[in-house]
Amino acid sequence: MIRAVLLIALSSLLATSARAAIEEGSIETAKRELLRTQALALENGEGVDRDPVQAARLYCEAARLGDAPSQFNLGWMYGNGRGVERSDTWAAFFFHAAAEQGYEQAQRMLQLVGGPPTYVPDCMREPEPPKRVAAAPAPPRRPAEPQPVIRSSGPPTIIELVKRIAPEYKVHPQLVLSVIEVESRFDLVALSPKNAKGLMQLIPETAARFGVRSPYDPAQNVRGGTAYLQWLLAYFQGDVTLAVAAYNAGEAAVNRYRGVPPYAETRAYVRKVLDLFGSYFHPFDASVTTPSPQLGAIIGAAVRR
Repeated sequence: MIRAVLLIALSSLLATSARAAIEEGSIETAKRELLRTQALALENGEGVDRDPVQAARLYCEAARLGDAPSQFNLGWMYGNGRGVERSDTWAAFFFHAAAEQGYEQAQRMLQLVGGPPTYVPDCMREPEPPKRVAAAPAPPRRPAEPQPVIRSSGPPTIIELVKRIAPEYKVHPQLVLSVIEVESRFDLVALSPKNAKGLMQLIPETAARFGVRSPYDPAQNVRGGTAYLQWLLAYFQGDVTLAVAAYNAGEAAVNRYRGVPPYAETRAYVRKVLDLFGSYFHPFDASVTTPSPQLGAIIGAAVRR
């Protein structure tokens, strides 16, 4: 009954903002908006019976997709015991997630809730994909490795630069080019609001970490970014999804959230790079660094799902 009423009440949303988001190519953006609107209605009893437990569930689903307002609203519910059992720990988790995306109200709340917790609520984990019934058990095999095909719309000079440098770090040129395309669209002098510079958008800390003195020098920039990718692939043992998420958000965030952080920007970034690269696994050099201490927890969470 509630679902039927919600569908009627939200028809205008689907016809406007959600549809606009879909037309822009972001179905996930539309889903976030719809879930948040449903949760708000249930939390406040707007047009439907008030149901804070169901509201919290929908908020958490939107929060998993990177919706900062939903993360903040859920933190507020738990921080104040508004319709759900009060939990400072849960409140801290959601306030931190929203604050890390730049949500100002959540940033102010951090003064009250302290540091972020070291666990991830179950509702924030990716849902289990549908299971298929196999006719017979398939023999174990290694994840598919990327094919040695270069597909890029970048300038030939940059493509040739990447093809020359990437093998030195045992990184496939297609992965490097995919990151460059999403990061800077091959703009040699790209500069982000976070002071990330050049083709692979190296922040000052990463540039210093990998010995890049002139981030606007194309060769130095590509070497620094590729060295970081090599390190991340070793750290996450060839898992391209985790490595790319860490390239965007930092390995500390991936470790803390036990997977791709719930940031809308990072989730979109990972999808774009994976679409361009075409593989979820990349061979890695185990001698580069020890694995992430959270890798077992990340894999374990995936298995439990």
